[in-house]
Amino acid sequence: MGLFDTIRQAAGGMLGSVSASALPGLVNQSYPGGLNGVLPQLQHNGYGQQVASWLGHGSNDPITAQDLERTLNNDHVKQIAEKMGIPYDQVLQGMAQALPEAVDKHSPNGQLQAPPAAQQG
Repeated sequence: MGLFDTIRQAAGGMLGSVSASALPGLVNQSYPGGLNGVLPQLQHNGYGQQVASWLGHGSNDPITAQDLERTLNNDHVKQIAEKMGIPYDQVLQGMAQALPEAVDKHSPNGQLQAPPAAQQG
């Protein structure tokens, strides 16, 4: 399951009208580079330990919706929420739940790789 499928589940199914394959494009429009754009922001704003745990082997440290709200550009999150048709806070909550596992799955060797869905176009 990808990041965007997990966000869909975390948002309580409110994303039913948006296909999982369309979600990477929505995020990439708001965050150029996708996850590769988000991780440096998190590291720069004091969440390097969490990012390192997601990229490394072992357990993944959690991050909260409030952490993401403090770190990510709120205009970008608002754009994602608008495009997905769900409330802003639900986007943050879904990302907080999905991000650790998504980064972990897309970094088998400690280097983040683009998810296959994000390469479609």
